[in-house]
Amino acid sequence: MQVTPLIWIITIAVTILFFVYEFFAHVRKPHEPSIGESARWSAFYIGLGLVFGAGIGMVSDWTYGGEYFAGYLTEKALSVDNLFVFLIVMTGFAVPKKYQQKVLMVGIIIALILRGGFIAIGATLIENFSWVFYIFGALLLFLAYKQAFGGHDANPADGKFMKLVRRVLPVTPDYHRDRLTVKLDGKRFVTPMMLTIIAIGFVDLIFAVDSIPAIYGLTSEAYIVFTANAFALMGLRQLFFLIGGLLERLVYLAQGLAVILAFIGVKLVFHALHVNELSFINGGQPLLWVPEIPIWFSLMFIGATILVATVASLAKTRRRPGSGGGHAVTGDVDARAGEDSDTPAGAR
Repeated sequence: MQVTPLIWIITIAVTILFFVYEFFAHVRKPHEPSIGESARWSAFYIGLGLVFGAGIGMVSDWTYGGEYFAGYLTEKALSVDNLFVFLIVMTGFAVPKKYQQKVLMVGIIIALILRGGFIAIGATLIENFSWVFYIFGALLLFLAYKQAFGGHDANPADGKFMKLVRRVLPVTPDYHRDRLTVKLDGKRFVTPMMLTIIAIGFVDLIFAVDSIPAIYGLTSEAYIVFTANAFALMGLRQLFFLIGGLLERLVYLAQGLAVILAFIGVKLVFHALHVNELSFINGGQPLLWVPEIPIWFSLMFIGATILVATVASLAKTRRRPGSGGGHAVTGDVDARAGEDSDTPAGAR
């Protein structure tokens, strides 16, 4: 793709403007969004992402358009999986529902910044070291195994990292509206809201590790990698409130994502062999007989996997909608932190 510096500047500027608008129009004033509001904005951002992909196909080439759509589908599915962990974190820290928008917004912005950094690093590695595809492929196969059998049972709010943060930072036991810090008796304290944002930032870092290698297994174009990630993250806040109850019913999403990550891992290893330059493999010569998996097949495979995982999950939980299966999150945030209360139990 021919992407000029001007196009990059415009793309990044427009992305920033979207998030600035989101903050001032929807997040600045704490409130719990309605189903109607969440549905409208979710549809808008998903539609915008699809239109952008069609634009790439018409302006550049439909090969690039296919790469964008495959990357967008993969990143959107991984982002929904990210919502499971966001839900666990906010439940663990008992975040009042009217403040959850701000936490989600900050978490999404952190995720985009971290992924932007990983995208730049990945692009540099791929351009200079073809053998990095072996590493990306092996990493995705390992992450696929962890995704299939690891689950999200552990609560990041009680993890070793957050225990270290609590030892370093003085924390108030209660929330003080949506403030991150507060001064009490002449001493500055951080609030549970700050701890929640730190925990979500740490989670974002972990998710970026599998997100970026996954999409680089579908395209080598950094512009497509960035825009697919940006559009996958846009509207994620609204999607959280729209499908909140549905999240716990997607019991096979982890297995579906494991299949997708494993598929992309194999695709990366095949590509690495096809462009091989390592001297101890085939004398440093490419293995041209190794097949390259076409993007149209990748797109169909990813779409079909997400569809099967979603339908199978909903079919299994149809008669027991309260079941959380492999992603169980018992209770509701409001049951532990009154919806209108600013002084819940706080972080454990």
